[in-house]
Amino acid sequence: MSEAYIVAAGRTAGGRRGGRLSGWHPVDLAAAVIDAIVARVGCDPALVEDVVMGCVSQVGEQSTNVARNAVLASRLPESVPGTSLDRQCGSSQQALHFAAQAVMSGTMDVVIAGGVESMTRVPMFTSSALPQKNGMGTYMSPAMRVRYPGVEFSQFTGAEMMARKYDLPKEALDAYAFRSHQRAIEATKAGRFTEEIIPVEVRAQDGTPQGEQHQVDEGIRFDASLEGIAGVKLLAEGGRVTAATASQICDGATAVMVVSARGLKQLGVEPIARVHHMSVLGHDPVIMLEAPIPATERALKKAGMHIGDIDLYEVNEAFAPVPLAWLQSLDADPDRLNVNGGAIALGHPLGASGTKLATTLIHALKQRGGRFGLQTMCEGGGMANVTIFERL
Repeated sequence: MSEAYIVAAGRTAGGRRGGRLSGWHPVDLAAAVIDAIVARVGCDPALVEDVVMGCVSQVGEQSTNVARNAVLASRLPESVPGTSLDRQCGSSQQALHFAAQAVMSGTMDVVIAGGVESMTRVPMFTSSALPQKNGMGTYMSPAMRVRYPGVEFSQFTGAEMMARKYDLPKEALDAYAFRSHQRAIEATKAGRFTEEIIPVEVRAQDGTPQGEQHQVDEGIRFDASLEGIAGVKLLAEGGRVTAATASQICDGATAVMVVSARGLKQLGVEPIARVHHMSVLGHDPVIMLEAPIPATERALKKAGMHIGDIDLYEVNEAFAPVPLAWLQSLDADPDRLNVNGGAIALGHPLGASGTKLATTLIHALKQRGGRFGLQTMCEGGGMANVTIFERL
């Protein structure tokens, strides 16, 4: 079977809710990133054979196949198709997997994988709350309620369950969140995000350009202090998790170009990374956020590797207990984890986060001279994707 190579990976800087990206229609934001990736490679846009994009809240401005709409808003020809998928927070990581599978199978040679989410314009839970509010029911079917009686699936409940199961006190969560901001601040000041970030113009709510570029992650709190983080109110009485130890609501778009060996020749470019392994695992949907642990264990086994073989890891910081429990269970090196900060500082644009983490990981491997990087993230419904990249 042929290989899947990465030839370009980029992302917008994260935008806060109501912030510098909130004036962008998500379709146009995704199109801007697609155009930028094609321009970086310098290829004929007609060589792109498909666009696969993750998006969680596929309603309103993100409805009706946001990937195809992004193609129609981009400089790609109409002949390029597009499809959208929802594997919750892992949506664009799965988009990358589907793109890699397509080129490895030989059915395609050049595919763009990515994701988009405007959490300002299409708020989280809109796709489930809006129909329910208007009498169109809920995703919880009678058969699901029989299997999980009395259960209301909740990532917030799952985060508290993780903190207790792995004996993670609030102080440890606060310290981790502070470290995420510190690392993001350091990476930003050192220019480590410059190559991966695709600058886009700041737009007003009506879409009017504001005459400046958005190129710094807006969620980073450059004045963050451990005392300030520790003083944030608990999300649940008697709990351990706060808004400061959870990922930030974020607007953003990301894209990665995935090609076969034949695609490399067509494009006349050198790869920056290779997909070494990819897998996905379902797990307990009640605790929900624990799946990255068994998924990583299985992925390493299938790849014939050990955690010590991995130079850098990106574990999505949906909530601080997730990466901390992962570190504990894998006996992994904390100095290799989320080395440029994570979603607690940089934001978590849901369906765009998978290729966002992949982009950051691939660039960090280059900067640090590492060979292998592993990416995983918890997903609604109790799932986790795992991708292992080899830097080339």
